[in-house]
Amino acid sequence: MSRAALLVLADGRFPAGGHAHSGGAEPAVGEGRVHDADTLAAFCRGRLHTTGLTSAALAAAAARGLDPLALDEAADARTPSPALRATARKLGRQMMRAARATWPSPALAELAAARPRGAHQPVVLGLAARAAGLGPEDAAHCVAYETVSGPATAVVRLLSLDPFHATAVLARLTPELDQVAARAAEAARQGIDALPAASAPLLDITAEAHAAWPVRLFAS
Repeated sequence: MSRAALLVLADGRFPAGGHAHSGGAEPAVGEGRVHDADTLAAFCRGRLHTTGLTSAALAAAAARGLDPLALDEAADARTPSPALRATARKLGRQMMRAARATWPSPALAELAAARPRGAHQPVVLGLAARAAGLGPEDAAHCVAYETVSGPATAVVRLLSLDPFHATAVLARLTPELDQVAARAAEAARQGIDALPAASAPLLDITAEAHAAWPVRLFAS
């Protein structure tokens, strides 16, 4: 197992398209719910323990070798917002391109052929982690980190928040990142039916509204 591969996969410079998405932070800033480091921390914590846990478990299950097509259907069932489903598949297409160029594998090729319009991003990430020689908890850690680092980076741009303060928010969340990754990996050991379906309805509602904004900085 290569820890260096985990660093590559989790690196914000990995060309998987995440830099263009705010993870719901842009509408939260627009509504005034996120306006400083403390409110950013609250937003990230809520996202981590809901949609973050769900996505981390899907990635862990894919890294464990569970059926990726069944996992993609499970991801669809856990994503009620059409805008977020479209975003997840768009990010999945980009992740697939990057992963196949970096760690080619038959499993990635088969999923790409079965889902030409894109599979859900956490499922693709889990397969990429498996192809890179990483385990389920590694994949879960990667998704958990991505769940909070994306909004934190976006808020720095949206509010001109001090990047040192944003990074401090991420550092304070690290124990919870570990907890979520462990829970996700444990659920993956129990099979698809045991995967969590934690949700954040406000993220779904604001994602639909954000998709209709005529001018926005981020795609989602």
